[in-house]
Amino acid sequence: MINKLVEKIKKTNAPIVVGLDPMMKYIPEHILKQAFDAYGETLKGAGEALWQYNKGIVDAVYDLIPAVKPQIAMYEQFGIEGMIAYQKTVDYCKEKGLVVIGDIKRGDIGSTSEAYAVGHLGRAQVGSHSFEGFGEDFATVNPYLGSDGVKPFIDVCKKEKKGIFVLVKTSNPSSGEFQDRLVDGRPLYELVGEKVAQWGEEAMGEDYSYVGAVAGATYPEMGAVLRKIMPRSYILVPGYGAQGGKGADLLPFFNKDGLGAIVNSSRGIIAAYQQEKYAHFTEANYADASRQAVLDMIEDIGTVLGTI
Repeated sequence: MINKLVEKIKKTNAPIVVGLDPMMKYIPEHILKQAFDAYGETLKGAGEALWQYNKGIVDAVYDLIPAVKPQIAMYEQFGIEGMIAYQKTVDYCKEKGLVVIGDIKRGDIGSTSEAYAVGHLGRAQVGSHSFEGFGEDFATVNPYLGSDGVKPFIDVCKKEKKGIFVLVKTSNPSSGEFQDRLVDGRPLYELVGEKVAQWGEEAMGEDYSYVGAVAGATYPEMGAVLRKIMPRSYILVPGYGAQGGKGADLLPFFNKDGLGAIVNSSRGIIAAYQQEKYAHFTEANYADASRQAVLDMIEDIGTVLGTI
């Protein structure tokens, strides 16, 4: 799957992943009305609204991008109905040929971590049959519990030829409370980066490992350090756009050939119509606004990388 992701990035010339992180306040009134007319102001109505909103965005941008990243919490909050919307979204994106990164941030130990890995990336055994659970292509993993929490995911990845992105240096303001703490004179995120590189050696694709990393665009100087520590790990870069990261901040995360990183934008794309820059599209044409936001992001990043 890492080979497929790299291939699609090359084909689209867009090292971009759209974060499908829907919130009710982003969903246009006409979609909410249609969902509530059908199912009432219920959890089922909310799930239907999430799904229809996502579908509109995916239809508008799938030909421009290599991947999407649904954040599972935005669906879990609506219970089973939200998870049905999550599953519909994953399935539809795969039908459209997109690589799906499940932003699940799981990480536990032993059989629990294995169950998470099987549920999202593998196949569950039921009697004499096996079934794919959620079926994402990649998943985000929290390494705080150490190798015990990560290796079950790597084992499933090797079996299924899928991948993970391990949290190394996240984009949020308080990430440094733990991630920047010195351990034997070095920041913790560097040590985690070294483990990612080590884990990745046992699960290699053609040029990059199945084991990637998450490093935020809001910390470009740290991205430069991590790029050297993890030369064969793909870096998923959140924090672009709404969180303050700019195209000029992204260069350190990439290799010299313009590969090695994929940049996420969530509300900056899916709720673009609410920004002044794209307000002329109006709420009714929210998906067209999202498409234009993707085109603008491609131009911004391409200018920095020298690919356009």
